[in-house]
Amino acid sequence: MKIRQAACLALLALLGAVAQAEEVNVSDLPANRPVGNVPKLAYGQMIKYGEKVIFSPCRDRSFAMFEDVSSDGHVGKALDQLGLAAGKKVYAEVLGIREGDALKASQINFAQTDGRCQMPGGSTESWRASGNDPAWALAVGSEFVQVKRQGQPEAVVPAGPLTLTPGLATFAAKDQQQVTLRFEQKLCRDVTAEAFFGWTATVTVDGQILKGCAWQR
Repeated sequence: MKIRQAACLALLALLGAVAQAEEVNVSDLPANRPVGNVPKLAYGQMIKYGEKVIFSPCRDRSFAMFEDVSSDGHVGKALDQLGLAAGKKVYAEVLGIREGDALKASQINFAQTDGRCQMPGGSTESWRASGNDPAWALAVGSEFVQVKRQGQPEAVVPAGPLTLTPGLATFAAKDQQQVTLRFEQKLCRDVTAEAFFGWTATVTVDGQILKGCAWQR
């Protein structure tokens, strides 16, 4: 069922104002793209309008009706926990397929309450991860893997391709320091950041084990 034109225009004006304020040039899954059967990352703002959830791609004034096709409904449940069902705007990166005017999402990569559009990593950065207690952050770049830890020196090792198997990504490298990564494709919530991520992260730096969440760039 189509949403009435006046309501659509009002909703697009709301989402479009947000998207135009971002510094991202992403036009994901346009309406005239042929239907594909390979899920791709879609980046955009989501809001609930009546009984429907609207997805508006970053830097694109088009929109799609969001459908949760995950096996256990975990995508929709996570978004509702971030406040989508209560009317909050949520920035989301989801793995999905565009079919007509519907975006069918099967996995979350990153979702945050009132979040801003993020620049995809492209060829310079493929993963990020972060955690708390102690605070730490990691970036997998094209040349280096960098880990910053609260109260500790930065760890930097040469980058290389991650070993990928279904639901798992691993990596290990040693230079002056030793870093190993283990990312598992499971929903990971950061309450402090009001965000969900698609992967859990276990990072070991010279024997120190860091726990947190990871997401693809």
